[in-house]
Amino acid sequence: MTTATLPRLLVVDDEPDLRTLYELTLLREGYEIDSAGSVADALAQLQAATYSAVITDMRLPDGSGLELLRWLEQAGRPEKAVVITAFGSAENAVEALKAGAYDYLTKPVDLRQFRIVVGSALGRVAPPELAPVAAAQKPAVAPASALRLVGESPAMRAVRSLIDKVGRSMAPVLVQGESGTGKELVARAIHDHGARAGQRFVAVNCGAIPENLLEAEFFGYRKGAFTGANEDREGFFQAADGGTLFLDEIGDLPLAMQSKLLRVIQERSVRPVGATSESPVNVRILSATHKDLAAEVAAGRFRQDLFYRLNVIQIRVPPLRERLEDLGLIGARVLARIAQDAGVSPTPRLTNGALQTLSRYAFPGNVRELENLLHRALALAGGEWIDTDDLGLPEALLDEDRSESQFAALEAPLAVEPGGEGLLLQEELPSDLARYLDEVERGILLRALELHRFNRTAAAASLGLSLRQIRYRMARLAISAGDC
Repeated sequence: MTTATLPRLLVVDDEPDLRTLYELTLLREGYEIDSAGSVADALAQLQAATYSAVITDMRLPDGSGLELLRWLEQAGRPEKAVVITAFGSAENAVEALKAGAYDYLTKPVDLRQFRIVVGSALGRVAPPELAPVAAAQKPAVAPASALRLVGESPAMRAVRSLIDKVGRSMAPVLVQGESGTGKELVARAIHDHGARAGQRFVAVNCGAIPENLLEAEFFGYRKGAFTGANEDREGFFQAADGGTLFLDEIGDLPLAMQSKLLRVIQERSVRPVGATSESPVNVRILSATHKDLAAEVAAGRFRQDLFYRLNVIQIRVPPLRERLEDLGLIGARVLARIAQDAGVSPTPRLTNGALQTLSRYAFPGNVRELENLLHRALALAGGEWIDTDDLGLPEALLDEDRSESQFAALEAPLAVEPGGEGLLLQEELPSDLARYLDEVERGILLRALELHRFNRTAAAASLGLSLRQIRYRMARLAISAGDC
């Protein structure tokens, strides 16, 4: 019988006492440990061996822990990185997460949190003594979501690229987008792309919970804590322990609850209503909003420190009107699902006229509104084709100013006219591919820079780029502040 190989970790810290403390703590958890006291020493060991994880202090005598993160990323190494920062250095923590760190801890390090974070990075569950009492009562874990964000537009490709990147870390992600764009779908995809895919994904609509029930719903309560509390009950944080907690419409939380949420995120522990002690929780936080949280902070309606905690990486989900080239593909996918649920066969298809009519509509409700519209159209059509009249869109709601060139992207092999032979022609191919791709990239970069008020660091992070990479692209494409 073969013996399983123990995870091998590299601990990097220039203080011998702290390094020894970390080593002893991890050895008791069953890991094999190597250690280093400087960036140079750590790089030498990384070049000689592969580790399961690297735990590094931010400040080292010959450089920064960020140098190790960048080396790991550039070398395509598999190690998860956990960074230890000075207390109160939120900027350093954010910078570390953007550089690819799985998670971070602040000094003085709580050894309980230390064990949880390292275990989480390695895909381990919390140690038995740290597991919540109510764990046996938790619902069965749902399988990883099979849903994928539909669309081949540059905007959606950029969203999927960011999902792939941030899924591998514990970095908090703020998903920003209009109602109906699929923000929860993005959050689920991030969860499904990470090490927590087999654990719980708990989605919470912050705007749907009465203010007087928020604390009990989020953190749970003990029997007798208030009238009607007839038994112990876990909250959203405990239910998501080991997995992901998705806080939808985070901008709707009142300020008092924002303060309590910030403390839980910082301390990684919750105290149920009526309890005298806190319980540790190991939860990844994803959040979403349709509001401009930076403007909410400026107006005093949202805490700036909480905003910084949640907005480490931002993913903007584009509205449907900004990616009309995806309309045909989305429509076909939605119709296939609706038809399957209704037992309709074969699946009805949209005529070219129906697609052009849809492309003239602004879709204030985005993909959710499109789905509702196609539900109604399927019921009214009664055949294999859905035409303009089946959509029921009044002419007054349609935009007459859109040129025919804007419909070209819809003419994909997703539909043929009734009685037609063969597929519709594809969009005309560019005569200069390099120039065409540069124009597409320039447009995406300008949109990201506008969204983040020309903050290059924030714009780069939203696109999954480093500051150096976005500077290079801006220089190559001759983008300056005056272009936005």
